[in-house]
Amino acid sequence: MPLDLITAGLVQDATYAWIADGCNRSTIKSTFAMLHRILHQAVADGLIAHAPAHPTGWQHELQQAEDELLEPRSLALRDWDALAELSDALVDASHDHYRSWGDVIVHSACTATRIGEVSGVRAMDIDTAQWILTCRRQTTPAPGGLVDKRPKGGRVRRIPIIEPLRPQILRHLHAVHGDPRARLCTGPRGGRITTAVLRDATHWDIVIHALGYERLRRHDLRHTGLTWMADAGIPPHTLQEIAGHRNYDTTRRYLHPDLRAPAEAGETLTRHLYDQLRRTDRIPQRW
Repeated sequence: MPLDLITAGLVQDATYAWIADGCNRSTIKSTFAMLHRILHQAVADGLIAHAPAHPTGWQHELQQAEDELLEPRSLALRDWDALAELSDALVDASHDHYRSWGDVIVHSACTATRIGEVSGVRAMDIDTAQWILTCRRQTTPAPGGLVDKRPKGGRVRRIPIIEPLRPQILRHLHAVHGDPRARLCTGPRGGRITTAVLRDATHWDIVIHALGYERLRRHDLRHTGLTWMADAGIPPHTLQEIAGHRNYDTTRRYLHPDLRAPAEAGETLTRHLYDQLRRTDRIPQRW
């Protein structure tokens, strides 16, 4: 982009997009430092009259985003209908109504995988006999372009493919004509997909505001899948393996607060005290 087209408003919009994409405080500060040097050098060289002011208030926005991450359940879509509505709306907003954008959305939520991991899925990773997806790689930006590397944390994961997702998987497998190395989901020209590519191609920010989701990010599709799995009663240790979490405390954040255990503990204590008092004939009248 030409330097004279960079405005304070544009920088602020970009900053909020970085926050929505999960960039941390250090990344944003480092980016500002580099941008500051470039723009002020451009002023010194007479390329632009003045450098745009840095945006304000982004630290507060970032803090809110970080606070929300402590409760990932609050970031999940409520149910299947909400997911289908989002998928359809993004396809409708995309150029030529490209169907695979919606497929990426549904795949990510149903498998609790990241957008880059959806992009990395190849035909060889799908076991239609057991209906298991083996998550081996993710698409990620790198110097010189996009590359595939091992998933975050370096752990290969095996994820169940639920029945509502299977027709979509079979459709993509049929489209690649049995090529085991073919990607299941690609861009309109066959390219790799990233969260930024998906955002731009589907006009994500406009769509989510129209649907009433103020801060929904692409990564929240993964939060959705893990929350649904937890609510379905998948054992925590299995959920941890599916998610690829190294620390159980991370997985535990997706579990619904269960009040049955403390309630049962209270009943157990009551029975214990009752038995003690009964042996000495000192049971209170209110019991």
